[in-house]
Amino acid sequence: MITKPPFSRAHLVLLAAAAAAIQLAGCDSLNEFLHPTPAIRFAPAGEGYAKKPDLAMVEHAFPLTMDELQKLTPDNLKNFSQEQLDQIYARLTAGPIPDGPFDGGLVFPKGESGDRRLAEIVGGLPGLAVEIKLHRVEDLGHALWKGKVFYRNDRLLRNRIEDLALLKPVIDGDLGTIQKISVDGKDQWLLFPARLYCGQSLLDSRRESIIIDYFFTDGIPGYRQKPDFLAGRNGLAVRDEIRMVRPGFYLGRAYAGKVFLLNFMLYNKSIAEREGPAYVQTGKVAEDCWPGTQARAVAAAK
Repeated sequence: MITKPPFSRAHLVLLAAAAAAIQLAGCDSLNEFLHPTPAIRFAPAGEGYAKKPDLAMVEHAFPLTMDELQKLTPDNLKNFSQEQLDQIYARLTAGPIPDGPFDGGLVFPKGESGDRRLAEIVGGLPGLAVEIKLHRVEDLGHALWKGKVFYRNDRLLRNRIEDLALLKPVIDGDLGTIQKISVDGKDQWLLFPARLYCGQSLLDSRRESIIIDYFFTDGIPGYRQKPDFLAGRNGLAVRDEIRMVRPGFYLGRAYAGKVFLLNFMLYNKSIAEREGPAYVQTGKVAEDCWPGTQARAVAAAK
């Protein structure tokens, strides 16, 4: 008895064509397909700065509900426009300063040329002497950066780098002396230290954010001139800020010399599972930073 294959040649051709179409549509479309965008309310906004809504008004008219917060994930946040991400961030508070390792994800907003803004900005910054010109800035970020490790008590942070091959030309000293951490069975190098503190948000000054400051990091124990200088005052002068979506999950913004570069997400599954249920029920969380004078209204789950 001869059995027919589950897919004919025609079916395989159609599947290949569909896969090619998805690939050609780009990573953005594929992410939207795999992680549908949740229904979140936003204030209307135009293209120009003058047509942007007042952030205090956005929070007053469209406070984020607990149901909306629960729908947000590190993956579906990538589907929103920059204006929408700005409005989400403005309706969050800092929450507690994190502790321990957090997985990271990057979101690069598009610029006027249609390409991502990061490549445009970094390409115009002076003093970036890095021999990694063959790699696009975005691809480099995804390949190198896997997240951050917070040292809450010390108010310090280090970044998790999984592959040193791309950075090797700009790393001085013995690679074996670089501090490591093991996350999910994978060894990762800890580079680019930063200081942690509460401070004014560069987007929304109504309340504080958790600041991750790389400017004066050359005094932190374990600092390596190369490559750590790249993020510091002699490099890109990076300054990150984060606010909490819910326990274990933060939305961040990265700046270079006070110029906005990109969005990023930080997620710790164990914290989310341990502290998330209580947050869903009460809508309350410890605030290490000043929450501002405009009370943030979050409707607790019924």
